[in-house]
Parts: sequence; structure tokens; C-alpha cells
Amino acid sequence: MATIKFRQKRSLIGKPESHRRIVKALGLHRIGHVVETTDTPQIRGMINKVKHIVEVID
Repeated sequence: MATIKFRQKRSLIGKPESHRRIVKALGLHRIGHVVETTDTPQIRGMINKVKHIVEVID
């Protein structure tokens, strides 16, 4: 199955609680943290919700 890598690029300070929960559910902990996981529509949707905080790495 395909995988996707993404990194937290911005701080969560001042962001809504829903965005904080999404970033935590993605497994990110701090700025610069990189996570690799399976590429599913659910993960893509979560990344799309917080695209201003998270960036996808090729």
C-alpha cells in the first residue's frame, strides 16, 4: 500500500482546538516532526483540514 510523509511546519499556538486534535491524531508532536503513514482518504482529509500547519513531503 502507498505511504505518505508529512511534516508539521507551523506552531499550534492560537489555533482552534479542532486543529490541535487533528494534528495530534496525525501523530505530530512538534515543528519539524516528520511522520510516514499509509495514504488513505481519511488521512488526506485530515491533512487538507490543517494544510496551513502541515506540509506533504514528496
